[in-house]
Amino acid sequence: MIKVVGLGPGHSDYIIPMATQAISEASVIIGYHYYFQFIQHIVRPDTLCIGKELSEEEKRAEIAIQHALEGEDVVVVGSGDASIYAMASIVYQKVAEQKLDIHVETVPGISAFITAGSKLGAILGHDFCCISLSDLMTPWTTIEKRIHAAAMGDFVTGLYNPKSKKRYWQLGALKNIYLKYRPKTTPVAICKQLGRAEEEIKITTLEELDVDEVDMFCVVLIGNSQTLRYKDHLITPRGYLNRKPETGEEIQQASFKEILDNIPSNTLAEDALWAAIRCIHTSGDFEYINYLKTSEHAITIWHDYLINGGTIVTDVTMVAAGITKAYTSKYNNEVICMLNDKESFQLAEKEGLTRTQAGIKLAAKKHPKALFVIGNAPTALIEIADQIQKGILSPAGVIGAPVGFINVIESKERLKTISHIPYALITEKRGGSNFAAAIVNAVFTLKEAKM
Repeated sequence: MIKVVGLGPGHSDYIIPMATQAISEASVIIGYHYYFQFIQHIVRPDTLCIGKELSEEEKRAEIAIQHALEGEDVVVVGSGDASIYAMASIVYQKVAEQKLDIHVETVPGISAFITAGSKLGAILGHDFCCISLSDLMTPWTTIEKRIHAAAMGDFVTGLYNPKSKKRYWQLGALKNIYLKYRPKTTPVAICKQLGRAEEEIKITTLEELDVDEVDMFCVVLIGNSQTLRYKDHLITPRGYLNRKPETGEEIQQASFKEILDNIPSNTLAEDALWAAIRCIHTSGDFEYINYLKTSEHAITIWHDYLINGGTIVTDVTMVAAGITKAYTSKYNNEVICMLNDKESFQLAEKEGLTRTQAGIKLAAKKHPKALFVIGNAPTALIEIADQIQKGILSPAGVIGAPVGFINVIESKERLKTISHIPYALITEKRGGSNFAAAIVNAVFTLKEAKM
């Protein structure tokens, strides 16, 4: 049996009970000779201790396998956690390559970056990664790709093997890369000799990081774009104080804010801009800021009309369904659609009209002062525009958003010619019932435009 055991960062208090037990039961212990000073108090007097140099990791694994095949209870020790930049990898790899029937087990330890994280407070509060800057076995081109990925991904980053006498330039190269992606003020911690009597921690910034203060006994932690310093602590918020919205209203308000933060440059008045935002929210398309046209103050005028109980006439039931019921209930608005009325069928048949056109013609007679909202049928919009042009109809306003290919452009061009009646329209062949309803809902909620 081979147990690969992590000793933690150095002090005996950091050695977990599982590691203590494994070491005390071992008949053979193998490791870098420097580490034995930390476990002398747990090693049995009759245990064979084999110390090797830092560069002899492969040799240590081979010796461990040899003794395990002889029936010994073997422990391979390393600092920190045995599976993080340590001996577990080479031991398992050697056993696998030789297809040996040896039970191998990893006993965890407290890694240097975990120790540094606890010493610093909460720098590891969100996503993080670790990168070794040692290019002894990994080409620098590979390490450099990982550095770019970590920096661009905004990971809190732990750096192992940041610098030695031979590896004196890599940390400076990393710093320059990170400065391309992170603010200069990003907190950085240099943590030296963690868990030992010589322990020293210095907090600085990415811009002020002095690579000459770093050596092979250090682990360096770089914060992400959210990491902040409070006294001697580094804190990386996880998002508890800005959780994602959960209720329908919260989600909607967050969506509107997202739109406002990213909306293209425009010259729309505040009330028209709010209607455009509602259309963007409906479509997910920022281009709709260019497709909404309104007469001056139309949305404001209609807001006063609707909150005082004004009537709404629609061409199709889908528009009526899209108007938020909570608003019409609150302000006692009547929403009328005569598309499916018996009279509409009769009128359409008698005069050769479309049903929507017939429905709007009837509604115009019964509710001439209403706000007319057209989201589907260009013939219905043509009927309204023609009646207004002839002086037959004088409504509170017209919202024109019919969609399609036949008579759509013509119907909207008619509406544009009307100067004395407030109007709003979705230009070109775009539109639909959902946009017509979105504009009505924008009218109801105009006060939210000041969010």
